[in-house]
Amino acid sequence: MINLFSSEQTKAWDAHTIRERGITSYELMQQASRAFTQWFVERFDASNKVLIVCGTGNNGGDGLCIGRLLHEWNYPVQIALVRGPAPTPDFEKSLAELPSQINSIELTAANQIHVEKKLIIIDAIFGSGLSRPLGGLHAQVVRVLNQTHAVRIAVDIPSGLQMDAHSEGEIFNAHYTVTFQAPKLAFLLPENYQHVGEWHVVDIGLSKSFAKATHAPYCYLQHKTVAQLLKPRARFSHKGNYGHALLVAGSFGKMGAAVLAARAVLRAGCGLLTVHVPGHGNTILQTTVPEAMTTQDQSPDFFSDREVEDFFTAVGIGPGLGQAAETRTGFKRILARCSKPLVLDADALNLLALQPDLHAHIPPESILTPHPGEFRRLAGEWKNDFDKVEKLRTLASEWKVVIILKGAHSAIAVPDGPVIFNSTGNPGMATGGSGDVLTGVLLGLLAQGYTAKNTAIIGTYVHGLAGDLAAREKGEVSLIAGDLIENLPAAFKKIS
Repeated sequence: MINLFSSEQTKAWDAHTIRERGITSYELMQQASRAFTQWFVERFDASNKVLIVCGTGNNGGDGLCIGRLLHEWNYPVQIALVRGPAPTPDFEKSLAELPSQINSIELTAANQIHVEKKLIIIDAIFGSGLSRPLGGLHAQVVRVLNQTHAVRIAVDIPSGLQMDAHSEGEIFNAHYTVTFQAPKLAFLLPENYQHVGEWHVVDIGLSKSFAKATHAPYCYLQHKTVAQLLKPRARFSHKGNYGHALLVAGSFGKMGAAVLAARAVLRAGCGLLTVHVPGHGNTILQTTVPEAMTTQDQSPDFFSDREVEDFFTAVGIGPGLGQAAETRTGFKRILARCSKPLVLDADALNLLALQPDLHAHIPPESILTPHPGEFRRLAGEWKNDFDKVEKLRTLASEWKVVIILKGAHSAIAVPDGPVIFNSTGNPGMATGGSGDVLTGVLLGLLAQGYTAKNTAIIGTYVHGLAGDLAAREKGEVSLIAGDLIENLPAAFKKIS
């Protein structure tokens, strides 16, 4: 996993690298600028004019170095300086080394910016150390830049955006953000998408030993981590070695959710699956998921009660369950009696929100999978996305459960440890039934004996990867939940 460091930790990372490698801060600036430039020249040709807007700090120094390098690549480059506090020594050195052939102006008013056709604007005004809203000329310049139709690219982080706190005021709206060494927490939160755009990480050679030894409150999930967690299968194993899951799902008109979840349980490698369905749902399940066993509720149209026998290794409740009065009572009963790890989703979460005292009965090693609306009902309102993530961390700790807050870069919170953001998935997965598939994958893994944390990590990543594989074939617009299930085998194969 990639650690998502705070602003202060990022400064310490730079300083540690400088000491460890015996280089100067200016040499590190040169490395960062070369990495940015390499990314740039691979995507934009020299027929584009480039305007680099620089502050007088180290981010501005990066911009000046990038300007010099692009000039060497024969790009038509112009520099616009926005003066602020006392310039840093590395900025001054970068300015001194700027070739005289590069046109450079110092902005005293925002209306001095002139936008031409085929212009690319590179924002190097403020970097990751910003801790306050932009003001004065800086805010005016950013406002004007955001109104242009030029391609806009931010160096490391868009000016005006704080990397680990909620941001207000004028913020540069980048189409692309090229960030150094690791993503920033701000990039993974919905409120900042309009500012960050499509972000890319470039390696600038920061210390790997520092990254491994330093604790971070947030992490970004990588393929390698998931591959290391997946258990190989023994040659002489049998279905009894891979768990027996109980899925309680479905109600009249919502049996599709039960079908999707059940198929995903089996595709996740579970040895045996029993699905408890309303009486009228039995034929649907037996026909669409012949590999599963079923038991029928005494009610023909909804769930009302179910014992959980000792041979079950994990239980999933929620997909298409409904919220009938009898279901509410039955959910309370099953939660009070069940000692097996649970996966709670959809209406199970809504029923839990209606009876919040029931959280004390959730067994250890259980997983909750709310979308933002369901999470709001469980945790209450939040002021901004940073506050939302803190509420997520707090609720997981207080309830002693793993919580997966679904969405782009789904966030996994464990009772003690960093919040982990997922790196797979795409907007095509914003379709009905996608969450039911995730529930099934998680239940299938949990039933096999994976810990709740590892289940959440593997399941969330594989679910998103299946979506990415499906999108390659069918595109994002036409993606449906069934496509995710069809691509689960390829997703597991890719990481195993």
